Amino acid sequence: MDSQLATIKSFVARHLNGFEPADEDDLFASGHLTSLFAVQIVMFVETTFDVEVVGDDLNIGNFASIARIDRYVTSRLAGADLAAKA
Repeated sequence: MDSQLATIKSFVARHLNGFEPADEDDLFASGHLTSLFAVQIVMFVETTFDVEVVGDDLNIGNFASIARIDRYVTSRLAGADLAAKA
């Protein structure tokens, strides 16, 4: 498991009192997390991975599961790398 994914899993588990959902489990549909946690996830992503979440990115689908959060962060970081090389 890469460190980015492990960091996300650890953050989610802390907010679920140690319960560790599968990477693809929908955290909100399962009732484990609330809309308030959605705000906390966005803040976590921005501060931990230095990714600015704006506009259309503020979509619950980007943050519905551990895997989706990981894919979102990876795609944003890849975009930042491409912009830095230009």
